[in-house]
Amino acid sequence: MAFLESPTIHTLVQIAIGCVWIFHGLYSKVLNGIPRHRQIVERVLGKNVGQFATKVIGVLEVLLGLWVFSGWERVSCAGVQTLAIAGMNTLEIIFAADLLISAVGMLFLNVGFLTLVWLWATSVLK
Repeated sequence: MAFLESPTIHTLVQIAIGCVWIFHGLYSKVLNGIPRHRQIVERVLGKNVGQFATKVIGVLEVLLGLWVFSGWERVSCAGVQTLAIAGMNTLEIIFAADLLISAVGMLFLNVGFLTLVWLWATSVLK
């Protein structure tokens, strides 16, 4: 898309994508800022490992955000983001739909987010 041909816009999109992963990894999961995230993980993996697993997932999300910031292997990075979101969304809907604010809303939001991710990953800018 033409708007991503601007280096400034491309960088802002990259920063926004990375910040989403770091926010949800660090604040929502590692720091338990949004306890619903831990509750969903507990529902999927079990209460006995839920708190630890949520922190591990959070750290992995922070690392994914740092990968986005680096700009290294953008298409591979977008692929990992797509697999992560598709996997998390599937598990959330199957095991914890009642804990979601809106399953349909989450899907639409994540499709929009992944569209932005793929536009960033496949833009002509290097």
